[in-house]
Amino acid sequence: MQKRATFIVQKHKASTLHYDFRLEIDGAFKSWAIPKGPSLDPTVKRLALAVEDHELSHANFEGALGKNSPRLVIVWDNGWFEEVLDVGVSATAALEKGALDFVLHGQRLKGRFSLVKVKRRKRDWLLIKREDDEARAGFDVTVHYQTSILSGMTIEELEKSV
Repeated sequence: MQKRATFIVQKHKASTLHYDFRLEIDGAFKSWAIPKGPSLDPTVKRLALAVEDHELSHANFEGALGKNSPRLVIVWDNGWFEEVLDVGVSATAALEKGALDFVLHGQRLKGRFSLVKVKRRKRDWLLIKREDDEARAGFDVTVHYQTSILSGMTIEELEKSV
């Protein structure tokens, strides 16, 4: 295990509800949109669509983006992560090869995960929880935890306040 860096998961209601999963790599957040949200069940592989990098200053953003039919964002989880890399391989190189293993130390997401590129589609990845002491078969972490770890609000409560 190597570098300690920030990760964040933002629950994002835009045209559809999804979770933005972000890992701090090379001074920016590498980002994936996860339509069904992350899972702690190793038998569940979640589609993760690669999106544009985001600035680290976006780490604690909660609120509405845009004025007409706003897109709503809460911080669903955050913490730090350790990259699990072969000696001499960077996280960027691992992503370019199509697989990155890491250990999350968050408030809701903990333990070892992998991002694995789906070969047939340019943006498609899978977020996979690896078998470890933090794995929870049959437990839906996105149903169990609905609120922001910063404000305590749900997306619905945020929507009523804007």
